[in-house]
Amino acid sequence: PVLHGYFRSSCSWRVRIAFALKGIEYDQAPVNLIKDGGQQHTEQYKALNPMQQVPAVEIDGITLSQSLAVIQYIDETRQGPRLLPADPKKRAQVRMISDVIASGIQPLQNLYVIQKIGAEKVQWAQHFIDRGFQALEPILKQTAGKYCVGDEISMADICLVPQVYNAERFKVDVGQYPTIKRLNQTLVEIEAFKVTNPSCQPDTPADLRA
Repeated sequence: PVLHGYFRSSCSWRVRIAFALKGIEYDQAPVNLIKDGGQQHTEQYKALNPMQQVPAVEIDGITLSQSLAVIQYIDETRQGPRLLPADPKKRAQVRMISDVIASGIQPLQNLYVIQKIGAEKVQWAQHFIDRGFQALEPILKQTAGKYCVGDEISMADICLVPQVYNAERFKVDVGQYPTIKRLNQTLVEIEAFKVTNPSCQPDTPADLRA
C-alpha cells in the first residue's frame, strides 16, 4: 500500500496506527498541506482524492480516501488483531465512538476550517473540541475497560489518540475528562501509537522532531 498523508493530519495518523497494529508494511508519499498553498490542491492529487484532503491510500488496485473506510477495509482483508470487535454490540460502540470523533469533532477543527476562521481559530477549535469531549467522556465511562471499548484495542482507540493530540495542540485542558485522559495515557505507550506519532514521520519538520 501507499499512504498519501501529512505528518500532523489526524486522519493520516489513524491509518498509520491501523497499519502498525496489523503489521502491514507500506510506503508513505507525503502531501504538504501548507507548502505552495497546499499540495492537496494539485491536479495530480485531486485525481487520487477529489475532496483534496488526506489521506488517500492506494491498496489492492483501488484508491480509498476517508480514514475509517481504509481502517475497515484492512480489517476485513488483512490478518492481525481485529480493529472492529466480533460482538455486534461492541462493534456498534466502536463505530459510534469513532464517528463522534471523525464526524462530530475533528472536521470542525481541521486545517481547511481553521484557515477560514482566521484570528479566532484557537478559540473556535477549543470550543468544538470541548463540546465533543463533553459528549465523549460519559460515553467512554460506559464502554471503556482498559481501552475505549472493553479490553481490546479497536478503531475507537485509533481515533481517540490523534484527537487528544489535537486537543493538546489547541491548549484544551484534557484533565477535565479523566476517562479520555486515562485511555490516552495508556494508548500512547503502545508501540503502534509511538512509531506513528507525528513527531517521527518522514515529512516531520526538523524543529518538530522528537
